[in-house]
Order: sequence, then structure tokens, then C-alpha cells
Amino acid sequence: MNSDLNIAISAAKEAGTLIMNYYKADYEIQDKGYHNPVTTADHAADSQLKGILMEAHPDYGWLSEETVDSPDRLSKKRVWVVDPLDGTKEFIEGVPHFVVSVALVENGEPIVGVLYNPVTKEMFTAAKSEGAFLNDAPILCATKENVSEMVILNSRSETRRGLWEPYDGIFGKLKAIGSVAYKLGLTAAGKADIFASLRPKNEWDICAGNCIINEAGGKLIDLNGEQRLYNQKNTLISPGLVAGEINAVDKTFKILTGNN
Repeated sequence: MNSDLNIAISAAKEAGTLIMNYYKADYEIQDKGYHNPVTTADHAADSQLKGILMEAHPDYGWLSEETVDSPDRLSKKRVWVVDPLDGTKEFIEGVPHFVVSVALVENGEPIVGVLYNPVTKEMFTAAKSEGAFLNDAPILCATKENVSEMVILNSRSETRRGLWEPYDGIFGKLKAIGSVAYKLGLTAAGKADIFASLRPKNEWDICAGNCIINEAGGKLIDLNGEQRLYNQKNTLISPGLVAGEINAVDKTFKILTGNN
């Protein structure tokens, strides 16, 4: 197995164990902005991940949702892209839809991806040209032939805002759950046909999941139809994105962008 993948798996497990010490317990909650909470668990997991990953490779760059960004990473060939707790709102609510997300990027391309749900013990992993796995079992993206039968994983907040109302009745089922990264893992494992978002996301939300989707035979594109390069100066991916099995992505993209 890829040595960097092994390091990422070990780090994700340790961070997951740490997060579970806080789950449904007492911890501090702060607000980083509009509906964007952060907890003691986020910060503790971030510190632990950075310690493990950067000790293993001091020459790699670092990009994390919970670490103040440094332009130094832009000159690095390889960069860790991390979200220590993707799905913080779900974590706070006691809903087990959150993951530790760890990716390694080389020259803009995700080459290692790990997503770990410490409640369900689901471990999604991938390394470039080595396939994708869920708890060591190979996984592949899957889809239905007809859009009207597809299950789409979308955002709880986007659903609450009514952003998906124009698509009622077009897809087979719109299933709103938390954590962008977790939805990407579930889609890569064939547990849904598509993950889609109608709002911008950050690199750390999707980088590990992008690697896993790729290795599961799928693809991820933004709603401009472009595949993403990572470790960019501007980490925001706009205006939204769609991921899953290649043909399903193409069909969904046309519907979401009005090109069908």
C-alpha cells in the first residue's frame, strides 16, 4: 500500500478517536461566520492531524480549514489538504454524518484520499492508480440508466433554503444529509448515484472525496464543467459541483445548468 496513504489512514483514525471523546459530551462552540460553527473537537483534531502528517513529511505543505493559511504551501510540490471534522453542524446535533478528511495533493492533483467516520467506523480510502476502498473492500461508483431513478445526495442547508425545489420530480430521490466529504464517500461506494451542490465549497471539503471518486471510476466537476486543481491561492470552488459515475455526472450537469 502507498506509504502516504498508510500515514493518512493512521492519522485519520487517531483524529477520529480524539473526536469521539467530545461526541455528545461537553465542548466549546464558536461561530466562524454565517452558519459556520467550530468546536473544541475541530481544533483538537486539527492539531493532532498536523502533528502526525507534518512530522512524517516536514517538506510537504499544509492546507486545513482550521489552520491559518500560509502562502508557503503554494510553492510546495506536495500538500496535505485537510478538514479535521467535516460536518461540524451534524457533530453538534449528534447526527453521525461527519468525517475526518485527509488528502494529499501533488502538483494540483489529489493522489491520496481518506475519509473516516468515527461513529460508523466507515473508512473510505484511495490512492492514485490503486483503486478505491471502503473498509478494505473495493468500491465503484454506480448509477441508474434513467435520471428519474437516480438518488442524489444533496445539502441539508440548500434544501432548507429551497434551492432544490426546481428539481422536484426530475430525479428519483433527493436525499439531504450532512458533510460534503461524507456524501462523496457514499457516492463513490455506490450508495447513491450522484452528489451535487448548488453552492460554493472549499478545497478541504472535497479534495479527499475527489480522489476517492476518481479511483472509484467516477469524476467530479464544478458547475462550469471543469475538473478542479487543488492547492490554489483561492480555495473556493464556485458556483457548485457534481460528482459520481461519469455518465450520471454528465446527465446531472446538463439538468443543473439548464443545458438538457
